[in-house]
Amino acid sequence: MKKTTSKNGGILASIGLGEKIGYGIGDLGFNFYWANISGFLLYFYTDVFGISAAAAGTMFLVTKIFDAFTDPIMGGIADRTKSKWGKYRPYLLLGGLPMAGAAVLTYTTPDLGSGGKLFWAYGTYSFMMLMYTVLSVPYSALSGVITAKSQDRTDLISFRFIAAFTGTTLVNYYTLDLVELLGKGDEALGWQLTMLVYGLIATLLFAIVSWSSKERITPPPSQKTNAIDDLKDLLKNKPWLVLFSLALIIMITITMRAGAAIYYIKYYVKQPDLVDDFLTTYGLALAAGAALTPVMTRFLEKKKLMMLLMALTGILSIAFFFIPPDAIWLLFTVNILIGLCLGPKSPLAFSMYADTADYTEWKTGRRATAMTFSAAIFSQKLGGAIASFAIGAVLASMGYVAKEAQSDASQTGILLTISIIPGFIALLAAYIMRFYTLDKQLLSKVQNELKERKASEE
Repeated sequence: MKKTTSKNGGILASIGLGEKIGYGIGDLGFNFYWANISGFLLYFYTDVFGISAAAAGTMFLVTKIFDAFTDPIMGGIADRTKSKWGKYRPYLLLGGLPMAGAAVLTYTTPDLGSGGKLFWAYGTYSFMMLMYTVLSVPYSALSGVITAKSQDRTDLISFRFIAAFTGTTLVNYYTLDLVELLGKGDEALGWQLTMLVYGLIATLLFAIVSWSSKERITPPPSQKTNAIDDLKDLLKNKPWLVLFSLALIIMITITMRAGAAIYYIKYYVKQPDLVDDFLTTYGLALAAGAALTPVMTRFLEKKKLMMLLMALTGILSIAFFFIPPDAIWLLFTVNILIGLCLGPKSPLAFSMYADTADYTEWKTGRRATAMTFSAAIFSQKLGGAIASFAIGAVLASMGYVAKEAQSDASQTGILLTISIIPGFIALLAAYIMRFYTLDKQLLSKVQNELKERKASEE
């Protein structure tokens, strides 16, 4: 690995391919969980676990109140962790098995009445999201301390999301088959064992991240703050506030389309045998979009690229509404194009979050990388919850009945949740991106001045 370091360990040159792969592979592990949550958990609750779409959607939204506290708390804890492995890597090494256990419990169907099942769902889902926070906040923060170079961050995080969308593709393609294979006719048992398999693989991948990554950027030696000060700094950081809003809005688009897809193919297109192919080609398109991100950012600034991609996502999603259900080749083609446009969103946004951590340090003299990412992760989880709630609410209002032929109204509701609604939300995201002020010129100034400050402290 070619590098030049200052005395405080800050990286000044490119990081190597091995470390990029080692870091990126972690999001393959995370998407054994997140892709299931986005694509299958609502379906699991309605068609296997046995609660209504409205009850499940409400649960997704209500439990975000819990995340509103746990995410920034975890950010504050991680930023203040001191160990021989660094601030963030210990959580990836030790948190994998508890996360796997939480996921297995969430996808377990107990022999309880409707009230007992709802109580179980609230408790186990909240526990799974807590463990997801314990792992995901340090993992995201790690990308902000491996390298200080903006383009390198984009490259690093692109590897992360190539792995993430690869995980999404694997989950989309294999999950239903694994449920059938492992359950041997018992769908509830199949989901439980499938999550156990995914959890064990993810635990190994998280350990690889911890072993292969290096934390190089540290807060100023004189920094003494508390978590409340960190949050106040974020609320004064306009670029971060724009990204916070953007992450919430875009995640509504992504999760709504992912969560509605299985209902769309099964009940609107009426070809359930196409579910695997529909989700898999979409996942591959997301991965391809993420892989192309570093190339695109060399020709187009991050802000302009994000605006363009979200505008295209909005237009294509709205166009999806008008595709007849028997035009299989066309609905696959448009869905793939939407995936290509959405794929770069995550690498772009997370590299920009790392840039805003630099911006906070430049403005205040204080750095709180994990807090920067924790609040961002909360906005994503909230966006996902709002999307799941919206799907549940729309299906319930349109008369959805699990495992039955759907009425015309129910089919229309399913179609709206994969096309018109996320389409307009994507257009809103493109508009909001106009207010992001941390452009290439300002970022260069920020990072050069931070480098000079650190050099003067040596």
